[in-house]
Amino acid sequence: MTAPTDEQAYFDAVLAADQRIEPRDWMPDAYRANLIRQIAQHAHSEIIGMQPEANWLTRAPSLRRKAILLAKIQDEAGHGLYLYSAAETLGADRGELTEWLISGRQKYSSIFNYPTLNFADVGVIGWLVDGAAICNQVPLCRSSFGPYGRAMIRVCKEESFHQRQGYELLMTMMRGTDAQRHMVQEAVDRWWWPALMMFGPPDGDSPNTERSMRWRIKRHTNDELRQRFVDMSVPQAEALGVTLPDPELSWNDERGSHDFGEPDWAELSQVIAGNGACNAQRIEVRRAAHEGGAWVREAAAAFADKNKEMRP
Repeated sequence: MTAPTDEQAYFDAVLAADQRIEPRDWMPDAYRANLIRQIAQHAHSEIIGMQPEANWLTRAPSLRRKAILLAKIQDEAGHGLYLYSAAETLGADRGELTEWLISGRQKYSSIFNYPTLNFADVGVIGWLVDGAAICNQVPLCRSSFGPYGRAMIRVCKEESFHQRQGYELLMTMMRGTDAQRHMVQEAVDRWWWPALMMFGPPDGDSPNTERSMRWRIKRHTNDELRQRFVDMSVPQAEALGVTLPDPELSWNDERGSHDFGEPDWAELSQVIAGNGACNAQRIEVRRAAHEGGAWVREAAAAFADKNKEMRP
């Protein structure tokens, strides 16, 4: 669809003024499609992201840890609902988005295709995975699309709390036995590189970055965010007493930031293509939950229809 000159001009002026586009406003079809893709992928990631931590819910070492973990999983479900609602303001259908996820037509964050092998993984997910999410998502609070930016404010507040919870768990374990300290270091070794890959491929290989930044949906490139994350994580790792598994990691005085090694981009491509350790398992669990909950959706729809008929 070709926009009338005045509508395109208004859209461009709103972006140039660093203001927000709202659902009632005209927007280019490509802008709408890009937002639906990004917001849906974000929502899918929140929903799928409950699975790795739920793996330890029944085996948490104390009632306190179980309550913390359960509260976090509930938060992630809420994040997914906020984001699906934001996508619906663009005309997307939530049921259709779920079908696209299950069929593989839409993706979710690569990080959730890695297994959680010990309880320290729960803490490392909070520290590194949620920490990477915070780096990526805080700038999205200023997204040019109003519903997305407003949803991200609450999401980021809760993700910040999740990161502190994870770090507190790891700090507790590092003050424990040698076996516990070994668990933490082993978990860090496994999650560090996948966390770096969460930001997506290098800028030169990222097909959506330039357009998303031009539309002010994103505010920083993948590589800029990855650098921020590394610079944030290094002093935290030192305070924690763990070693980040990168022999090339060092401070660069000239740049005023850290140099670091190159992630395995071939591995990222394989995980995105569906060949990660847990891809099939994650989708199968989501499919079973969706199909098993069909009766709830049908009952809710019937109840809504009945109430509509009873209104004067």
